[in-house]
Amino acid sequence: MIKIKLKILDNLIWVILVILIIVNAIIIPRFFTYGNLMNILYHSSVLGFLVIAESLCLITGNFDLSIESTVAFAPAIGVLLMVNWIPGFSPILAMIVTLAVGGVIGLLNGIMIAKFKINPFLQTLSFLIILRGMTYKLIPMSIFNLPQKFIFLGSQKVLFNIPVAVLVMLLGIYLVHIMLTKRIYGRSLIAIGGNERASFISGIDIEKVKIIVFVISGMLAAFAGIIAVGRQQSITNAMGEGLVFMAFAAAVMGGVRLNGGVGTALGMLGGLLVLGVIDNSLTMLGVDAFMVYAVKGILIFAAIVLDNSKTKMREIILFKEELRKLGHSARNA
Repeated sequence: MIKIKLKILDNLIWVILVILIIVNAIIIPRFFTYGNLMNILYHSSVLGFLVIAESLCLITGNFDLSIESTVAFAPAIGVLLMVNWIPGFSPILAMIVTLAVGGVIGLLNGIMIAKFKINPFLQTLSFLIILRGMTYKLIPMSIFNLPQKFIFLGSQKVLFNIPVAVLVMLLGIYLVHIMLTKRIYGRSLIAIGGNERASFISGIDIEKVKIIVFVISGMLAAFAGIIAVGRQQSITNAMGEGLVFMAFAAAVMGGVRLNGGVGTALGMLGGLLVLGVIDNSLTMLGVDAFMVYAVKGILIFAAIVLDNSKTKMREIILFKEELRKLGHSARNA
């Protein structure tokens, strides 16, 4: 029985998602249609990569605020290479450069945090501001008419009208699942978040693991930027603004612990879909834009409360089970 309770608690986000879908299907007739459900996935694709990036950092007990600005800055470099700096520059190479820029940003964050022990909040906040300012300078106006190869991932659809971005996002979730459950590096992330000192004693290279996770985070944010550019078929200096908080909320709602050591790819997906469903339903109901912004703030607060509540509920369940075992042992004595 206790295993069932803990299983339900660990997958609470999916219970919430099912309830949301049922309620919305009743209230909004057009909600539960193939086109709308696919639309939810499509519009969640950019945020999806940021959720993965933030979750991996959170699992180690850190976080990365700079991913919000990396979404715009990294693809800005790639686009400017093609359009202004080197006309005729290969779109494929531009995508590689974009990912490399994201990786370098993550590397700098990782080195400062892991080696120089800079507070993750201060370090990544400073990069968030620096990169956004540089993006405003580089792209004062939106740039349109981008090469098809560069916007392909975010704009094209395949069989059954499924956006390529959705397939790529789901592939990313699957690869993270494999990494966290089947690979030594993924287990090291969880171990460090659970107990950094014990991980060090066991032989894990703490600094290396942390630096790599920030590099991965930066590259995922850059890739999210490529998807965003493809989705709107242009690049703007405001891309990604406010998304880091939604990524944080989705990660925590999906079961990633704020203090590290716990997190699953399935939970990340669940948290992402809950936010996607809420955002879609508010839009379909015609809720005022300012209220939508307020709701997003409420969701961040709810994520923190949910994380705290799940921890306490788990402790209560385990405590009651211990009492039951002690009582059973006493009766048999």
